[in-house]
Amino acid sequence: MIIRFNSSEKFKPGSSLLIAATFMWATGVLAQNSHSHNDIRPIDRIVAVVNEEVITQQEIDELLQNTVQQLHKQNTELPRMEVLEKQLLERLILKRIQLQRAKETGLTVSDNDLDQTLRRIIQDNHLTMDEFRQVLFQEGTDLNRFREEIRGEILITRLKEQEINSRVNVTESEIDNFLQNQANSPVAHEEYRIAHILVQISEQMNEAQIEARHKRAETAYEHLRQGANFAQVSAEFSDAADAMQGGELGWRPLAQLGSPFTEMLVKMQPGEITPVVRSPIGFHILKLLERRQQEKQVTIIEQTHAQHILIKVSELVSEDDAHQLIGQLMDRIHNGADFMEVAKAHSEDASAAAGGDLNWISPGDTVPEFEQAMNALLPGQISSPVRSPFGWHLIKVIERRSKDVSEQQQREAARRTIHARKADVIVQEWLQQLRDQAYVEYKVEDN
Repeated sequence: MIIRFNSSEKFKPGSSLLIAATFMWATGVLAQNSHSHNDIRPIDRIVAVVNEEVITQQEIDELLQNTVQQLHKQNTELPRMEVLEKQLLERLILKRIQLQRAKETGLTVSDNDLDQTLRRIIQDNHLTMDEFRQVLFQEGTDLNRFREEIRGEILITRLKEQEINSRVNVTESEIDNFLQNQANSPVAHEEYRIAHILVQISEQMNEAQIEARHKRAETAYEHLRQGANFAQVSAEFSDAADAMQGGELGWRPLAQLGSPFTEMLVKMQPGEITPVVRSPIGFHILKLLERRQQEKQVTIIEQTHAQHILIKVSELVSEDDAHQLIGQLMDRIHNGADFMEVAKAHSEDASAAAGGDLNWISPGDTVPEFEQAMNALLPGQISSPVRSPFGWHLIKVIERRSKDVSEQQQREAARRTIHARKADVIVQEWLQQLRDQAYVEYKVEDN
């Protein structure tokens, strides 16, 4: 099936190799430590047991080294080292729990999917493979290790999406109400770039534990009032996944933030912070970094009406067999066979029943490999075999048109905003549930 593809945030050469936006729960590439044969090396020890797996001191040390490098590059003052190490251990525990859950649910990332992601990262940053390897080397890792880190981040992203998709639904009436409220609000079209600190709570906590978490948030707030750097306080106190990146959430529509945050933010100036605010998932402190007005624009796009035939690569059909079969189908069509009838008989896509008809396709609706090949065709032309993450395609362009999609985009933007607002809460609650349900034992080193 042709699905919408959303590209990930780009990493920048020379920066830490964290894939934040597509892979928003990333914990970073672990730097490798090199030792000569003459070095005296302490015996590694177990720091924590997570269900049936262990986390070792070496893992913590490597992650700590990498994180310190990141914070230095961000010009962020380091929190106390023992506090930073404790925060990183908790993040490593949560990552391990998520990977274990992904394995339990049968989620996998194929080598082909992984290769596609890596190629996209390299292309987006205008690097050659050799240049990419050099960047990795300068960061203290190698390609194989980076691949496995990215595989883990893709798994976690898919696991999170699976949970969100099963629990978050946006109705047309919600979209209608959202757009109506925007039309009546003088600040509805504003966007806010914010950073946050989150001190989490869970349903399993008693009043004393919740009060202790509240005091922790108030302590963080007091540090900020006394002039402490927000990124440093975030690294020391925040339980959010982006704590080591200064807690930055990027630009968000005001409507995505929800009450009571919106009521506070509209009255704030850049640089100001909110007091501690409680929500169902914990205690929050927000800092307003910037604000801007969204401009309403008319959007005209070029759409393509296309058909395709898909032959999938699987355990039963090898790459060569799939390529050979799609080639045979192409020869049949060139010799006079009807494209629609061939698609009905042989295509392995849900569109087969409609003769491979994909209807009108907008830019970004398909994966880049498919879109690039489709865009190179004139109406009536049929492509040579095209490889995508889904298999081998033949693509036929029927016609093209220019379409004003302003209203559609407005509704889609509303849907994304509502979905993201719901998903933010769902994800945090779900992560806390995973953590509460896991068996975690801390190993204290004997003096």
